Amino acid sequence: MTDGNSSEAIVLGELAPKDVRVRFCPSPTGNPHVGLVRSALYNWAFARHFGGTFVFRIEDTDASRDSEESYEALLASLRWLGLDWDEGPEAGGEHGPYRQSERYDIYRDVTAKLLESGKAYHCYCTTAELEERREAARAAGKPSGYDGHCRNLTGEQVAAFRAEDREPVVRMRTPDETVTFTDLIRGEISVDQYNLFDYVLVRANGHPLYTLVNPVDDALMGITHVLRGEDLLSSTPRQLVMHQALRDLGIASGPMPRFAHLPLVTGDGGRKLSKREPESSLQLYLDRGFLPEGLLNYLALLGWSIGDDEEVFSMAEMSAAFDVTRVNPNAARFDLKKAEAINGIWLRRLPSDELTERMVPHLQEAGLLAHPPTPESIDLLRAATPLVQERMTVLDEAVGMLGFLFAGDAFQIDEADAAKVLTADARPVLEAAVATLEGLETWATEPIQEGLRAALVDGLGLKPKLAFGPVRVAVTGRRVSPPLFESMELLGREATLARLNAAIQKLA
Repeated sequence: MTDGNSSEAIVLGELAPKDVRVRFCPSPTGNPHVGLVRSALYNWAFARHFGGTFVFRIEDTDASRDSEESYEALLASLRWLGLDWDEGPEAGGEHGPYRQSERYDIYRDVTAKLLESGKAYHCYCTTAELEERREAARAAGKPSGYDGHCRNLTGEQVAAFRAEDREPVVRMRTPDETVTFTDLIRGEISVDQYNLFDYVLVRANGHPLYTLVNPVDDALMGITHVLRGEDLLSSTPRQLVMHQALRDLGIASGPMPRFAHLPLVTGDGGRKLSKREPESSLQLYLDRGFLPEGLLNYLALLGWSIGDDEEVFSMAEMSAAFDVTRVNPNAARFDLKKAEAINGIWLRRLPSDELTERMVPHLQEAGLLAHPPTPESIDLLRAATPLVQERMTVLDEAVGMLGFLFAGDAFQIDEADAAKVLTADARPVLEAAVATLEGLETWATEPIQEGLRAALVDGLGLKPKLAFGPVRVAVTGRRVSPPLFESMELLGREATLARLNAAIQKLA
């Protein structure tokens, strides 16, 4: 492990901290997933640590997969998480536009200069010809990448291809030398020329590819550090070739960007967490009521820690301590239970009134609170919040824990819990409870508790579990609920007795 000063020297080189520029550049396809959020978080923390710039860029050149709905979801997700960006959509900036679909003129201009300089060239090979030569190379035990067939075409050869109405792609002319770079997480990496090949920059239909637009945007936007997933590591040597070409042509200036490839986030079985797996979708955590603080805290731990024994920290604490050279290069397994546990810690840290406010949308979604909620229901929820704050891990649990207070005529008892607790033996327990509660002069937690304990535990000689279990299920609808006597006080005398009598009638 490096100390703070030496690691900053490695990361910055001759760069001043304030000149650090990183980017988060997702494609607007589908719902945002947790691996994407982890990448955004690390870039945000890196920029905030140095007092640099966090650029938000949208890579939306694939019209067949990109959608405006997904684009809006990306913006909403970053806003919900609190990962504020300094340049990008809505924020603006001097390096815009920040959507690639609005930068096609830039890519055409760069492509023309690459072709004019000879750093790129037109390739007229058909798909069938490419595959035939790849098969031959594989059979001979040679690398099966592009063989440079069109690197040095004569004018006559080009004319012959054009006479056949062939539309060329544009390929990058990669150097005949090894490309070496230092990954800030993984150390020195080298790729020889035999594994680079001349790769495609622009399709035959004129559509620019990731291999062109991503490094061009990074170069023109002055990105100094690229923090991204290790699944993109194989493309980095090619991007460095493009960065050097852009500097050779005077299109870009400044130092080459430094790369750090983040560990994969894996699911069960050690496989990369797929977008198709439910726990990968950010929407799941929105729906279940994770706090942004809790989710980000957990995602930060997928490859990095603030200290050996410290797992709970704020984003301000993270950005102050973040050191990309301390990111673990090994894959990080996503553990939903641990994510819930950390979120529960953040729930318990909330002021009670704030937790009340955050539960409201989930109770509204379940139809338990009106839009907007009445003042009476908010007062009831506020009074009930302390009963559940120590028991909750996510906000959506408020529906099951507190729904009985707001259900009214729609109140129902869980069938499985009723089958286990509301048996024939429960009837005398419930009848004794009703008799006791009807005689209480004051409807409050302490007299309710004293009265029921005297009637059921002392009077009927029952153990507390057998004494209060049927009452709990009859009143709250569940075997697991907030503290029983406090719940009965909040529910009120009339509703409590009505539910107990209804349960008795079902057992009659």
